[in-house]
Amino acid sequence: MRIFGKGRHRPSASWRQATDRAFTLIGDGRYEDAGALLTRAADLEPWLSESWFNLALLHKFRHDWEQARTAGLRAVALLDRDTGAPDWWNVGIAATALQDWPLARRAWQAYGLKIPGEAAASGEPSGMGLGSAAVRISPEGEAEVVWGRRLDPARIEVQSIPLPSSGRRWGEVILHDGVPHGERTTASGDTYPVFDEIELWAPSPVPTWVVLLEAQEPADRDALELLAADAGFAAEDWSSSVRLLCRTCSESRMPSDEGGGERHVDPHDHSEPGQPGPLGHRDTGGEGDLWVPERECGIAAPPALVRGLLDGWVADSPDSRSWRDLEEVC
Repeated sequence: MRIFGKGRHRPSASWRQATDRAFTLIGDGRYEDAGALLTRAADLEPWLSESWFNLALLHKFRHDWEQARTAGLRAVALLDRDTGAPDWWNVGIAATALQDWPLARRAWQAYGLKIPGEAAASGEPSGMGLGSAAVRISPEGEAEVVWGRRLDPARIEVQSIPLPSSGRRWGEVILHDGVPHGERTTASGDTYPVFDEIELWAPSPVPTWVVLLEAQEPADRDALELLAADAGFAAEDWSSSVRLLCRTCSESRMPSDEGGGERHVDPHDHSEPGQPGPLGHRDTGGEGDLWVPERECGIAAPPALVRGLLDGWVADSPDSRSWRDLEEVC
């Protein structure tokens, strides 16, 4: 994280000492003290793009987006290369946080990404086709990795149903950092990055419910998830989709599901069969040959719809399905 100049001049020893000390303070969470040192470093070497990059980085950590944008723009004005500089990525994050869409578009293009549409368009960047990814919500606390759809290089729309302890909901849009912090691989061999949340960008009006299901077969559970999706909302079997991981496992490359056929015992999975854990969502639920009919299920749906959804699910197969103990939890 320590950035030293390699350009037109060598920064002074005082600049290096102030910068090194500042990042030590950042690591301790002492942002105010670090800010004073980085401001001093920028006063010592105002011609050095790294001086302003470091200040922009600090303001990003503090979620001071106006200052992050200002310092980021000073950094990119001093760059000696056209594309690919991380300075532009930080500008893009700050601009996205501020909904400064012209600057966000300019930043992603300057970094080297293609933005579909008119070059002079001023709306949100869209149609970039970035696909799926995972995001670690509350990365400094009881972190939970959920799946989502990338809207642009700095935002993910959550498509898992987060556990209530996270305070997050299905359908929320999360502003995330640019460097992946771990990976998830699927049974098909596809690998997806895990980004760390910076902050909630847009809340969701859809509440989260927890309900106990009796589902005799996996197909019964699947039917509820499909019914919710067809209604434009979501259901997720937390009993199989959520597992408890230690921090080291969560931040490494991890398989995201168990696959089919012979049951695979994941040495990194610290949950118990049929018991949800708080830290990670699989992209699919593979139960192997073990199935427990009682399932703890999360549902994201409006209050006016959720009971009808469950009743309709039961009505389609009353001999193999039932529900009880519905509760709104987030």
